[in-house]
Amino acid sequence: MTRRRHFTSAAGDGERGRYRATVTPPATYFDTTGWQPEQVRSGGSQLIPISTPSGEFRVWTKRVGTNPDLKVLLLHGGPGASDELYEPCDVWFPRHGIEYYYYDQLGSFRSDKPEDPGLWQIDRFVDEVEQVRQALGLTRDNFVLLGQSWGGILAMEYALAHQEHLKGLVISNMMASAPLYNAYATDVLMPAMDQEILAEIKRFEADGDTTNPRYDELLMEHHYALHVCRLPLEQWPDSLTRALDHINLNIYVPMQGPSELGLSGTLSDWDRTGDIHEITVPTLVVGATHDTMDPKHMQWMSEEIPDARYLQAGGGHCSQYDDPVTWHEGVIDFVLSL
Repeated sequence: MTRRRHFTSAAGDGERGRYRATVTPPATYFDTTGWQPEQVRSGGSQLIPISTPSGEFRVWTKRVGTNPDLKVLLLHGGPGASDELYEPCDVWFPRHGIEYYYYDQLGSFRSDKPEDPGLWQIDRFVDEVEQVRQALGLTRDNFVLLGQSWGGILAMEYALAHQEHLKGLVISNMMASAPLYNAYATDVLMPAMDQEILAEIKRFEADGDTTNPRYDELLMEHHYALHVCRLPLEQWPDSLTRALDHINLNIYVPMQGPSELGLSGTLSDWDRTGDIHEITVPTLVVGATHDTMDPKHMQWMSEEIPDARYLQAGGGHCSQYDDPVTWHEGVIDFVLSL
């Protein structure tokens, strides 16, 4: 049976309405007696060994809370960004007793950083997530996968390959097609920009001069502050700026391209619009009014996936920061309903 709900925020951008009343999680949430002793000593963090075609490496994870029935694994964006993008969850998830896992994918921040371009392939990342799942003991009875941006691509790909292990899936701020993402950038976002500024950005890209500070300055002011995080740049949260500082450009640029203004890397031909109907686990699709991703496409995805619902936030690509109430409450309502 299809269970579809459509959540839409009626207020403007930012921290709308009142925060959900604080809920005291059960005492068992703080019980670490069932954890491995080394996890307790490290505050929940551990390095998980993974096998790759290039050898053995380790990826970093950190557990928060104890709930045998509900465990959320967080897939960060980028590619090559970091778990820091999910730090706002610390304010929201514990009060509802949600166990969750920070996770830096191979090549990212706290994980090993092999210098092998052949590792930066979707299938290899999917295999990595499956190895992490096994190491953490996540099962169909409790495993919810949440991916945002590139993490959304990885979440979709994992579900198409291994959904028998999932209790639920959250696809946040990611369309099911890179070509359609590019079309939205070209046909909707770029025409709305100052055309002289856009031309200057394009000249930097054509010249291969995308490490120029002026290129970053133009993107931040004229694109990122409008569509990535809709807050004044001087008010961007510390965890967001840290995640950007820690991004591994040796992964990000080859796969994504030099910026969020469209996709020009190895992911540019990726398209799963003809396949997402095969995802049968309960799914939440999250879009945002001012996202770099087309919110109408995101809603279409929720209609294409048989057992899905749609949440539209009012912010940009990082709605957990610029519309935290809508994003967190919508995600929490979904995972608690599983």
